[in-house]
Amino acid sequence: MVVRVGHAHQLRPPLDACWTQLSFLDTASTRSYPSVLGMLPKAKKPDALQGTLDLLVLKTLSCEPRHGYSVAARIQQITDDALRVEEGSLYPALHRMEQAGWITAEWRVTENNRRARIYRLTRAGQKRLGEEEAKWDRLAEAVGKVLRMA
Repeated sequence: MVVRVGHAHQLRPPLDACWTQLSFLDTASTRSYPSVLGMLPKAKKPDALQGTLDLLVLKTLSCEPRHGYSVAARIQQITDDALRVEEGSLYPALHRMEQAGWITAEWRVTENNRRARIYRLTRAGQKRLGEEEAKWDRLAEAVGKVLRMA
């Protein structure tokens, strides 16, 4: 998985408590933010960090069960359009996370009377989210140290 890095001034503070622990949204903590191949910040090229898509999807599903399009839309909304998850990245990631036991999925009828797979975080997924958040915090701190070099 490839990560892109852009400028923090394109981000605003988190919109709700569910996202407050994602340190890349805290513009005071770093001067850059990530995205994943398939997550397109405006006019940037990929760099080489991994795991960001899993973190974002698991965090989004920790708030409430959602269908795939809703996961992507929420990430885009919460980041004020700074991150966009493309279907070609999202659905393989959801399938992989389901195979790993981090999420479950069931077919339901949505509020628009359409059938959709609704994804829900499992206990294993909650554990994995905690691990991914801890990894992200360590990475953000390490990058911050480099950026603060004299």
